[in-house]
Order: sequence, then structure tokens, then C-alpha cells
Amino acid sequence: MADSGLYIGTSGYSYAEWIDSGFYPPGIRSAEMLNYYAGRFFAAELNYTWYQMPRASTVEKMCLRLPENFLVSAKLTRTMTHEVDNRGWKAQAGLYKEGISPLAETGKLVAILIQLPPSFKWTVKNRHYLASLLDEFADFPLAVEFRHCSWAKPSVYKELSRRNAALVNVDVPDLDYLFQPGNEVTCPDLFYLRLHGRNRSGWNSGNMQDQFNYDYTGDELSSLVKSTIRPMAKKAAAGCIFFNNHVAAQAPRNAERLISLLKKGGISTTGGNTGKFK
Repeated sequence: MADSGLYIGTSGYSYAEWIDSGFYPPGIRSAEMLNYYAGRFFAAELNYTWYQMPRASTVEKMCLRLPENFLVSAKLTRTMTHEVDNRGWKAQAGLYKEGISPLAETGKLVAILIQLPPSFKWTVKNRHYLASLLDEFADFPLAVEFRHCSWAKPSVYKELSRRNAALVNVDVPDLDYLFQPGNEVTCPDLFYLRLHGRNRSGWNSGNMQDQFNYDYTGDELSSLVKSTIRPMAKKAAAGCIFFNNHVAAQAPRNAERLISLLKKGGISTTGGNTGKFK
């Protein structure tokens, strides 16, 4: 990982709707979005690596375009988290490691994000699979996001800590089955926070646009700083905070607002925005 600090960004950056919403300038091409984004933030989650296997040649070109101190979290491909082939996932893991190798070699990989679905519950079978998955990627920095509440156990946190893997803390709607917000830190090198919004009805709609359609208020962000970010920052050398409420460019707008709140509260961030958008 690059220099220690607090990195704030968004989950994904290539959204056409962010042009109409004012984050990207009119006429920008999708190939130009990352460069523009990297002028405002110093970290991003790669979404496309969840949908398709990354290729080393593509990732290497991306690394060459990024600022020296820009960090990337890469989602693990869905064939190892949501659509698992019990006999073929290790081959998938090998392809994935090869694909993201340029990120690791250049020091830009803050973590491989293992995002597990709500259907992935705390069962013997799933515990064994997750242990095997963590073993397979043990040479990489890891962050694990649980979506089902059954994983909220001290024994789970202890095992993640033993493996030096970061538990992903989340901000989500107050729904009984979801893994709920907290400030647990399992890796002294890194704390990891993902902000999904609090759209309760949208989360149950089955429509992704509705699910992540949420705009955090200043008071909500201030409360998160007090209850979640400050406590975690005291327990880890560095931290990443990513907004996943991507609809209508609410994510980058909220990220910039959070950066301002943190700076006012005496918490410095690495990089940060160079200007605001309306």
C-alpha cells in the first residue's frame, strides 16, 4: 500500500448519469472519466472486476494513467462470490490474481474486496469456502464485506484478525437480515468503510437504481464521523471510505462533503478534491 492516510472515494467512477448530474463535464468520453476522477479523489473501487475478469494488459494501462499516490480497491469477480463454481473457482482465482497483478506490483492495490451476498449466510459450508478463498488470496491485502447479519460474531472478527484481513464496515438501511453498521477493526493496517445509503424501500425493491438512490445529509455524515470513522481511525494505520450511492452523482458529492467535514474536525485526508461541483 502507498503512504498511510485516510482515502475517500466512490464505488465505481464510470457512470454516464454523472455527466447530467454535473460531476463530469459535458461531452466527456468514458475513457476520459478515470483521469478526471483522479483529479478529484485519490482512491476508487473497481466495479467492473466484479462483472468480468480483469486482464493484466488493461490494468497495467490503467496504472500508467493514475497519479503516484492513487489507490485502488478491486472487487473480486462474481464467479467467486455470487455465482460460485465449486469445482472451478480456484482456476478463476488464478486468472484474477494474474489480472490484477499490475496493481499489486505498483503498490496501488489497497485491497481485494470480497463482497458477499445476503444469501451467503454463516453456515459450515460457507465458512469452509470463505476460509479457502482467503487462503487462496493470502498474499494480497483483503477486505471482506458480509451482507447477512449472521456473520456478526466475535469469532468471525477474531478469525479475520488472525488472517490480517479487514472487515468491511457498512452503512445500510435498518433491515433485520442485513449486516448492520459498526466500527469493528480487524486489521491494524487498514480500516474499510462502505456507505450504501439508507433507502429502506429501495433496498427491497430489487432495482439497483432504487437500492442505491440516497443522498446523505450533513448531519448524517457528521454522526458517522463521530460514531464510526473516528473510532476506527484510532485502531488502524490507514483507512478507506467509499460511497456506493452512485445514483445522480450523489456518491462523489457526499464524498466531497465528508472530506470537508473531516478537515474541519481536524482529521486529514490523503489527496482530496480540487474543487466542488453543483
